[in-house]
Amino acid sequence: MSIFMSIFLGIVQGIAEFLPVSSSGHLSILQNLLHLKYSEDDHLLFVVILHLGTLVSIFIVYRREMKAMVSDGIEFLQRRGDRDSDEPVTLKPPGRALLFVIIGTIPLVLALIFSSSIARLFYKTGFIGFALIITGALLFVSDRYVKKGTKTEKTMTVGDALIIGLAQVVATIPGLSRSGTTISVGLARGLNSAFAVRFSLLLSVPAVIGSMIASLYSAIKHGANFGLLPIYLIGFVFAAVVGYFSIQVTRRIMAKGKFGKIAYYCWGVGALTILLSLVLK
Repeated sequence: MSIFMSIFLGIVQGIAEFLPVSSSGHLSILQNLLHLKYSEDDHLLFVVILHLGTLVSIFIVYRREMKAMVSDGIEFLQRRGDRDSDEPVTLKPPGRALLFVIIGTIPLVLALIFSSSIARLFYKTGFIGFALIITGALLFVSDRYVKKGTKTEKTMTVGDALIIGLAQVVATIPGLSRSGTTISVGLARGLNSAFAVRFSLLLSVPAVIGSMIASLYSAIKHGANFGLLPIYLIGFVFAAVVGYFSIQVTRRIMAKGKFGKIAYYCWGVGALTILLSLVLK
């Protein structure tokens, strides 16, 4: 892999991971249509590095929120373990957010069951194009026809977290944007727009970490070429930096109520991908 390709794919990952346009779908389309020449083992290791980059950007943007979540969660457990205290123990909003992230992560077990079938879809370019069109439809409908909600971590329910978690499982299909799907479903469940974005990105953290561990294990098992690590790290830097700005852009788009306009991009790329998959077949 060349340095240019590492930079290019790092930028694509950073943009598409947080903007609701499907990073996995874009990377697969580029790989399939451009016939990128690197081995499956190298590809797995590079995917780990790219996801690590975007994970770093989430930690930077939401560092205060995540610190508060962990701190409140630990405090809650300590108070629950204090047998000498008769005071009622309740979770504060940050602790509730942590609890709902944990609950929303549980459905990912289903993704493990269908992982082999989902993996085969990454090589079906036409299918990925169709899935991008579905992503566009989700964004358009949630923006135009879903009533704006008011729920935050203070008022959302276990049922909300589970349903959004199930949406994340469905979004493991390449071409379906994870952030777009979970944000859209969150809005449909009555979450306010700012919290829908925040919860979607926080929910991605355990999912990305789990995926990274699995991919890293597979890469090591099959003898990944760690000699390419310096080139991969360049992609990591670009994914992290571009990812940071992509999160800010996504938050601003939601604040201005222009979420649905991204649907036109998804429809355009999806239709073009289907066309190219037929022409270049």
